Amino acid sequence: MNIAIVGSGYVGLVSGACFAEVGVDVTCVDIDEKKIHNLKQGIIPIYEPGLDNLVKRNVAEGRLHFTTRLDEVIDNVELVFSAVGTPPDDDGSADLRFVLEVARTFGRNINKYSILVTKSTVPVGTSKLIKAAINEELMQRGVEVPFEVASNPEFLKEGAAIKDFMSPDRVVIGVESDRARKVMERLYRPFLLNNFRVIFMDIASAEMTKYAANSMLATRISFMNDIANLCALVGADVNMVRKGIGSDARIGNKFLYPGCGYGGSCFPKDVKALIHTGKQHGYTMRVIEAVEAVNEAQKSIVYDKLKALFPEGLRGKRIAMWGLAFKPETDDMREAPALVVIDRLLRDGAVVRVFDPVAIEECRRRLGDSVEYARDMYDALPDADALALLTEWKQFRLPSWGVVKRTMRGNIIVDGRNIYDAVELAEEGFCYHCIGK
Repeated sequence: MNIAIVGSGYVGLVSGACFAEVGVDVTCVDIDEKKIHNLKQGIIPIYEPGLDNLVKRNVAEGRLHFTTRLDEVIDNVELVFSAVGTPPDDDGSADLRFVLEVARTFGRNINKYSILVTKSTVPVGTSKLIKAAINEELMQRGVEVPFEVASNPEFLKEGAAIKDFMSPDRVVIGVESDRARKVMERLYRPFLLNNFRVIFMDIASAEMTKYAANSMLATRISFMNDIANLCALVGADVNMVRKGIGSDARIGNKFLYPGCGYGGSCFPKDVKALIHTGKQHGYTMRVIEAVEAVNEAQKSIVYDKLKALFPEGLRGKRIAMWGLAFKPETDDMREAPALVVIDRLLRDGAVVRVFDPVAIEECRRRLGDSVEYARDMYDALPDADALALLTEWKQFRLPSWGVVKRTMRGNIIVDGRNIYDAVELAEEGFCYHCIGK
């Protein structure tokens, strides 16, 4: 089976490599000539564990190809996936410019029955706009070519995307006809053979499922952060509370970890877009609006704690920071809490020295020389008055506290992810602060 995937960013490249791995012939298309050139040379534009080897293997075996021209391959494929970005506009709505441009390109070039499958995260009702754009192009060409649209939202976690794709909790597919369903069933047959759940539904429901899923996960995070902040005020331990409620089978224990807020490319954008969709239809998403408000406030909690711990002010204080990416196993700093904390520390005159296992270059691209960059986690510590942990990378979990103590000037540790033991650090002589205690 031959398919094309337009957009060779995170979703498109992971999807393309994984489809190729199960035997599909995949052409990844992107208008960025430098990116395509680099991919042909084996240079991967994103950090995702295992992706480098997966791409190189399938290129070598002739199942994965790269081009800047959809028109050159469209006659040879049965499906075209749209996996381009949908960044948020100023009002929180999803920017559909790239999605609709893919639709127009599709309409300008199809010559036989084809299906355009949206993998990008798009608001409910986008399929109608896509169909209109395709029909407009066909009318301008003066031809009638049968086509269909479908929705196949992605549910990939950064840092575990390949596992998520190859062993999915579920595959959601929105179609409008039995013909389109049969084509999608054939594409996903390797997953059906492994008894993974492939759920077919109408397109509007598939589009909504993506937003509802991410918003539910974001809700659990903000709920626990709200509970954690109250625990700190009333003398309760949020870790005990988390275990207590997580043991209820109706609740479960996933996404109940308090911290310094969520970030990344999905949750913030999708929550905003769902709120905007509600407003477009005259409905206020009150719960989701609260989720966003709690998260925005939570991103500054590490800074708030540091400010309170230095009542004389932060000017001239040296703050070491472990972790920059919004989560482990990625270099993605979009909407990362670290950016909020750094910005406020710098505004207060603090000197910030940072380390992250993979996000240093991304931080340098964003912040330039406004912060100092450490070679490793311990190199971030010399003369530091405080250490702040923002991302729970595995290598940060069991540091040598003796080295930390000897290297720092002060003894304050603010743990934004609750990965350390308060008793142990007290015994080591540190002044330890975390979330929800």
